[in-house]
Amino acid sequence: MPQLINTYAFHMSNNMRGTGTVPTQDSGIVLHTRDLTKRYGGALAVDRVSLSVRRGEIYGFLGPNGAGKTTTMRMLVGLIRPTGGTATVLGRPAGDATSLARTGAVIETPAFYPYLSGRDNLRVVALHAGIPTARIADVLDRVGLAPRAGDRFSTYSLGMKQRLGLGAVLLKDPELLILDEPSNGLDPIGIADLRTLIRTLAAEGKTVFLSSHQLGEVEQVCDRVGVIFRGRLVMEGAVAEIRGSAGLVVVATPVGPAVERLNALLGPERVTVRGDELHLAVDPSQSAAVTRDLLTAGVEVREVRRSERSLEEVFLSMNETYRASDARDELGEVK
Repeated sequence: MPQLINTYAFHMSNNMRGTGTVPTQDSGIVLHTRDLTKRYGGALAVDRVSLSVRRGEIYGFLGPNGAGKTTTMRMLVGLIRPTGGTATVLGRPAGDATSLARTGAVIETPAFYPYLSGRDNLRVVALHAGIPTARIADVLDRVGLAPRAGDRFSTYSLGMKQRLGLGAVLLKDPELLILDEPSNGLDPIGIADLRTLIRTLAAEGKTVFLSSHQLGEVEQVCDRVGVIFRGRLVMEGAVAEIRGSAGLVVVATPVGPAVERLNALLGPERVTVRGDELHLAVDPSQSAAVTRDLLTAGVEVREVRRSERSLEEVFLSMNETYRASDARDELGEVK
């Protein structure tokens, strides 16, 4: 039986039992891990991850390939058992039948019967999970598959398969959605549709926990994000917090005297030269004072604008930091 159908059977089973402690939901936390760890032999795939997802929020789980995102998600729905630590979902241990019945998940690429249509595949899911088949038409329309609902799954593009997987998740109207790379294979219009749907689901009171490589999309749709790198959660917080404080970008000539003046005014640790731009780690409200000081020093100011780091810039900067750390470690071993 295809993977997604298996997942639904798993979710509806009354024989599943999770592990770990069971916190209350009084604080509004619907998903929580503490020191969650997974080893495969000597390889450490997930290393003591502790995160929390609040009711009604959209949480983005970010990380490069092989960082441990999918492994973490598989533990959250009980597809694999952790080596150590605990995970609770909707107030129950991860893998517990009660919480799984209220959770919809698509982990990795969705798989259905290739010779059945999209509509018939959803009918199989609905009948297996005890869901009224009357919901199928609405779900197909909601994920944008109504025009192709009668076509065989084998004829679907990757993006259409992703849409059908999301439709299967929505069939049982879950409180919590766990989505692994939901925008994978979608074209720009499909990504925009997905963004709108996810926002609508959150507005309806549902909680969405998603992984993604589309950092720009995560930035637009997520309330909070967690960044996992080499199995460890290295950042977690609101998108604005992760991006850090806003600053100023100044374009001035000549560059040399401008840098000297700004170093004296602000301190060299607050001034970074990137090509012909000077990036200043100061509050944007100081733009008038900075401009006035440069003009007084005889520097021509051509542009002053507010700047904010994107999630992509933060992510790439973090990646470079870890690479530099690796290089130092390797050099130390050689010595």
